[in-house]
Amino acid sequence: QVQLVESGGGLVQAGGSLRLSCAASASFFRFATMAWYCQAPGKQREFVASITVGGSTDYADAVKGRFTISRDNKQNMVYLQMNSLKPEDTAVYYCNTVTRSRPWGQGTQVTVSS
Repeated sequence: QVQLVESGGGLVQAGGSLRLSCAASASFFRFATMAWYCQAPGKQREFVASITVGGSTDYADAVKGRFTISRDNKQNMVYLQMNSLKPEDTAVYYCNTVTRSRPWGQGTQVTVSS
């Protein structure tokens, strides 16, 4: 059973925007603080942003002021609005619970050209 499906990535020029989406299984979503992570080639997967069920958010310093995480608790969806993208944002982006408790999805590739 697929529990996390990410979409919305693509190729964009520096300064551009993308909106990522994550469809999550209802079996855990309504109780979970959700998060986005990214993994660049040759690097560890790292935290980007998180959002609690009640909507409180947290961001990695590198994306504060540029990215916005949101969720739709009725549709079991998590979103990541990415603005002012930089080449260093290039990575595969994944969603999961903040404790990384679910099997990882396939991720969605974000490529930012300079």
